[in-house]
Amino acid sequence: MINYSIVGPKAQKLNVIQKIGLIISGLGVSIILLTWAGMTVTQKSLWLTVTILSLIIGIIIYTYGTYKHKSAGVKNDGVFFRSLTNRGVMGWIVAVVLTVFYVFLYWYPEHLGLGTNGQPNTGLVGLFDPLSLLLKGQVASQWFVYGTIYTILILSLGIKFLVKYRHNRYHFIRTLVVICSQLILAYLLPEILEGFSNPDHYFAKDLKYFWPLNYYFFDNWHLENMTEHGGALGMFYFIWGMFMFLVLTPLLTYWVGKRWYCSWVCGCGGLAETAGDSFRHLSNKKLWVWKLERWIIHIIMVLVFIMTIATLYGYFTEKSTFLGLDIYTVFKQPYGFLIGAMFSGVVGVGFYPILGNRVWCRFGCPLAGYMGIIQRFKSRFRITTNGGQCISCGNCSTYCEQGIDVRAYAQKGKNVVRASCVGCGVCATVCPRGVLKLENGPEENRFGSDDVIVLGNDGFKVKE
Repeated sequence: MINYSIVGPKAQKLNVIQKIGLIISGLGVSIILLTWAGMTVTQKSLWLTVTILSLIIGIIIYTYGTYKHKSAGVKNDGVFFRSLTNRGVMGWIVAVVLTVFYVFLYWYPEHLGLGTNGQPNTGLVGLFDPLSLLLKGQVASQWFVYGTIYTILILSLGIKFLVKYRHNRYHFIRTLVVICSQLILAYLLPEILEGFSNPDHYFAKDLKYFWPLNYYFFDNWHLENMTEHGGALGMFYFIWGMFMFLVLTPLLTYWVGKRWYCSWVCGCGGLAETAGDSFRHLSNKKLWVWKLERWIIHIIMVLVFIMTIATLYGYFTEKSTFLGLDIYTVFKQPYGFLIGAMFSGVVGVGFYPILGNRVWCRFGCPLAGYMGIIQRFKSRFRITTNGGQCISCGNCSTYCEQGIDVRAYAQKGKNVVRASCVGCGVCATVCPRGVLKLENGPEENRFGSDDVIVLGNDGFKVKE
């Protein structure tokens, strides 16, 4: 029997296998924290191997202990009673640690151990030197450390997600694609290619991230490296980036919605779906938040467009000002600091345990906003509802990571057609009545019936 319960009477106690998994993964976390604090290790290869294996193996063992005796189905028992997943003390501690880590990552990498002025790496960054040398023949940077930890989390917690949703073919395939996209396209391939190329002519990550998410795509240095110094490979990346934004993205979004990227390929979405799965219920569903969401994301889209126009103007005219304003200090630097770093990193991930797992995707990502406009007005994608079957349990709304009140649509018999929907499909998965279904179909009647289904003393009836 599939258990669709939202919460149990209390948070369940950990069994022996779960405790062993936490102890093993805790070893890896401890090494990361100790090296971050400045601990020096001599046998870096050994300690790094122990760190990576303990994180992955520990999470897998914990997952086995969690689901070994449970039947297939969504198990979210006790999430509102755990300190970590209900904005408790543990949640705030994790949020603070993640936020401090991101602040150091972006602005104070020397506090992570990054060597400056010719000095060797130490601490956390130095710990990852052996792996960086193996993949690309260079010592690690703070970004290599971040990318490695990021990938480990998506891989290991992606396995946990696969086991949790093992009864659902859509989630199983989607999560495998997310894991492979991060591991190969966003991590291994770029790092290995960087080892074979001039660092100044390196664009491999452009395979996965393109404008407007890759907001520096039209920066002078990036354009010059691609079109003038990068040779055939640089021109390929330039053409690929333009093709992705102008052709492939609108086309795929029309046919299947923005889920093809946001829930299947994107690294930000991949981390949100795997590492952030335990926090999806924390997204705010209030109407005023939905209004705020639309204001913020559209303002950011306007800002990235203006910044890009100013950047291209400076590139073609060889001027440093646009409308009398310095292009770098007025346009590029504020956007990179406020949106590219503070919003997408510090708030977007650091606030998982407080605001939910899709803060950046919902409020800030300009690429998600761009695809959202297409999805809302010109797409075949929708989530269909069968209002007559809805029992108003609220599971769908509770676990919508984008803060959509899905139940309100289902109660009215209307299809869910929202620009912010990333098509993760969890709302349909947690529904005990099969009310919701992800579909791609003709645009006619895409928004569903205008009739409202009302439950009264005489049973169900349709109100015109």
